[in-house]
Amino acid sequence: MKTLLKNGTVVNVFTGELQKENVLIEDDIILGVGDYTEADADVTEDVSGRFLCPGLIDGHIHIESTMLTPAELAKAALPHGTTAIVADPHEIANVCGTAGIDFMLEMSENLPLHVYIMLPSCVPAMPLDESGAELLAADLQPYFSHPRVPGLAEMMNYPGVLSGADFVMEKLAAAKQAHKVIDGHAPLLTGHDLDRYIAAGIQSDHECSSAEEAIERVRKGQWLMIRQGSAARNLDALLPLFDEPFCRRCLLVTDDKHPADLLTEGHIDAMIRRAVRAGKDVVTCIRMATIQAAQCFGLTRVGAIAPGYRADLLVLNNLPEMDVQDVYSAGKRAVRNGVCLDFPVQDYHTEKWHAILHSFCLDALKPEDFRIEPFSGRCRVIGVIPGQLLTDELHETVDFSVNNGIDAGRDLLKLAVIERHRNTGHRGLGYIKGIGLQRGAIAASVSHDAHNLIVIGTNDADMAAAANRVRALGGGCAAVENGQPLAEIPLPVAGLMSDADAKTVAEQHRFQNETVRRLGVREDIAPFMNMAFVSLSVIPSLKMTTFGLIDVQTQQLLPLEIAE
Repeated sequence: MKTLLKNGTVVNVFTGELQKENVLIEDDIILGVGDYTEADADVTEDVSGRFLCPGLIDGHIHIESTMLTPAELAKAALPHGTTAIVADPHEIANVCGTAGIDFMLEMSENLPLHVYIMLPSCVPAMPLDESGAELLAADLQPYFSHPRVPGLAEMMNYPGVLSGADFVMEKLAAAKQAHKVIDGHAPLLTGHDLDRYIAAGIQSDHECSSAEEAIERVRKGQWLMIRQGSAARNLDALLPLFDEPFCRRCLLVTDDKHPADLLTEGHIDAMIRRAVRAGKDVVTCIRMATIQAAQCFGLTRVGAIAPGYRADLLVLNNLPEMDVQDVYSAGKRAVRNGVCLDFPVQDYHTEKWHAILHSFCLDALKPEDFRIEPFSGRCRVIGVIPGQLLTDELHETVDFSVNNGIDAGRDLLKLAVIERHRNTGHRGLGYIKGIGLQRGAIAASVSHDAHNLIVIGTNDADMAAAANRVRALGGGCAAVENGQPLAEIPLPVAGLMSDADAKTVAEQHRFQNETVRRLGVREDIAPFMNMAFVSLSVIPSLKMTTFGLIDVQTQQLLPLEIAE
């Protein structure tokens, strides 16, 4: 089948030109760009007055963090012009091991959204994490031959790289031997340490929160991923990277994107709109979201409208606004007039995926499980930074005579991270500031990267109630006041993903956010997304795991009490 798209203006990502050309597609490949006529095609579509743009590529995303299965994410992302994603399934791998990787590969097979899977490099993320599985180089080796596996995902264990830890270096060696890409994750690393990290074979980073940090990486040869997700929103700070000479080594990513944000704000298209409104060139932005993403991951014949390239392309009503009318994926129309067309979806409610759908192993919790033994000194407290995954180490005076140290009036709340994979009984307890919650408690089974049960609350009774509600759901998010659930999102797929559609999950997410705002959560905080990263022991400076408070830089456990 040959399809002709005639009278459109083609965005040429090789030269930066806008060219009035016809595009001829045969099956899943672009056959030619030029003066082709209706006589050359079986079907003709007149796209006069519109722009033809390559399909957008999200260069780094965790599907699980959208709370959607791959098929439901496809339905939500395609209307925004995303035709390919490079996904790291380390969330589900931390819960279910290689079964999680197998699940994501199988559930993303033959979707109109092309899903590339990077192999999780850090399961668990660090030795002081307590995951449901451990993956070594030998576990990953068989997957390198898969046609949709371009490489090894973000190497978060940068201390392990710098120290030459055997289990880390073996994974890097396996990826290099297979001639695969290696992604990075090294926030705030600079100078000689950054040199050593890059020299180990790590080719990219998405954790930069300042232009200076990002420019250093580009100058040292890394690909720089500009991130704008639901929790980490770095685009504005990295706007200088949209200019020459740095823009040639950049791509656009979301990392973690909640479904409500995806449906209302958009996806990679929203990042392009934001950059253009800040004065950046739209074609430069499109290059970063198409051909440069493909080049970063060694995806051949992807990311451009040119002969021999896969026919992933968008029909846009307006170029600067990235107003998507139609989407073609591998030559087939996937979106018509902004609406995603139906496609077959695999059923995962089978015995094969029983462990994926039943991932909780945890006894019911009691209020006394959240009690912190009083002490007389000052206390280390995790300080949340709006719009960032970084946290501060705060030092606060805690009055244990009232509410076991919780003081909602000072925004000093209790935090708990509870092991949920093997029922070890391990619980990390401490305090957190910057959330704003005044009443009740919130809990979730989404807590990066080990995905244990995480709870923040204003009293121990509500913390236990919120934790037990998530446990009863088999995974999810819950907000509780006076022991009663007020809002929840069931996430039965590994405790990470919903079995509902994007619109339903987005509505649940919207209601949940409205509910926690009424409980006092600050407007500049994405509460469940920010909470999910409080346990991520690879992003400075202070984090909480099931073993307790962690100094990320030293990877040492810290006491809550500060010695005088």
